[in-house]
Amino acid sequence: MLNYEEELARFQPSLEIDQAEEAILNNDLTDLSDLLEQAVTGKKEKR
Repeated sequence: MLNYEEELARFQPSLEIDQAEEAILNNDLTDLSDLLEQAVTGKKEKR
């Protein structure tokens, strides 16, 4: 039978996941709120 506490204690995340996480967190992506803000700001500037 598996000893889950022992398995969790030995768990090491793979380097690929850590590298992917770092790349995702360091990437500044434009989201919907940014697009909406640009659209509203653009309309105000055109007036």
